[in-house]
Amino acid sequence: MDFIEILFTAGFWAATLRIATPLIFGTLGELVCERAGVLNLGIEGIMTMGAMSGWMWVYMGGDLVSGILFAAFIGMLFGLLHSLFAVYLGLSQHVAGIGITMLASSLSYFVFRMLLPTATTPPKIDPFQSYPIPGLSDLPYVGTPLFTQTPMTYGAFVVVLVVWYVLYSTPVGLAVRMTGENPIAAEAQGIDVLAVRTGAVVVGSGLMSVGGAFLTMSAFDAFYFGMVNGRGWICVALVIFASWNPGKALLGALLFAGIDAWQVRVQQLPGINIPYQFFLMAPYVLSIVAMIVMSRRALYPKALLVPFRRGERT
Repeated sequence: MDFIEILFTAGFWAATLRIATPLIFGTLGELVCERAGVLNLGIEGIMTMGAMSGWMWVYMGGDLVSGILFAAFIGMLFGLLHSLFAVYLGLSQHVAGIGITMLASSLSYFVFRMLLPTATTPPKIDPFQSYPIPGLSDLPYVGTPLFTQTPMTYGAFVVVLVVWYVLYSTPVGLAVRMTGENPIAAEAQGIDVLAVRTGAVVVGSGLMSVGGAFLTMSAFDAFYFGMVNGRGWICVALVIFASWNPGKALLGALLFAGIDAWQVRVQQLPGINIPYQFFLMAPYVLSIVAMIVMSRRALYPKALLVPFRRGERT
């Protein structure tokens, strides 16, 4: 097997979908926030907290579905906290987001150690199992990699459609986009800009947290420190790559995941004398290049990072 043949294996495509799933949730969550005009750099910490809280819920006796809901709820609480600082108080969205990341990450590790003080190795749970879709999973070539995934992976693709529909086909989506483009005009139309921005950040943070929960409840079966491993920052880059479009966000997540899945398999090929660090950095380098290329034509929300205060005209 050579570099190119890897791209035509079922294992490669199955791994691509698994790797892309948390990125899809996180990117859509960040996209919803930014569409309303709020940059949420708390995503890395929120994903970490989602990974820990969802896993801990199941470890303490809860079921998997309620664990996902609990992780989303915890993420929404951090989104509400971020909204307090960035939306209502009008503080720097960069500083508030970094603060949320530091708080959520540290708190997740603290809670883990507080509840499991004697654990020397990460305890395990029974995660979501692969669910073959009847009929589709038997299709030649594409059936096994595409239709034998876990419910959370299927859910990620459903969420893409839901976010796209809500943003572009509902009054709620129009209000979100208006607050991100021209909040003064939105206020003139009777829209509560602060409430819309808060709602977008809360919902977006919930999606981010679900992306983190995927890591401990579907991809793996345990929580360990550092497992998010920069995925949150990749999601921020993917939003720019996608030009704030849900469909392009899906493609960006699949592209990054495909490169990541490819480099893991290339390292295992016989006769490869290239240092493994080169392959590890390849997905990130290519993501940066793609982001630079796409951002030159990106139409970003005009009010992104701009605080809004009722009655104020600029």
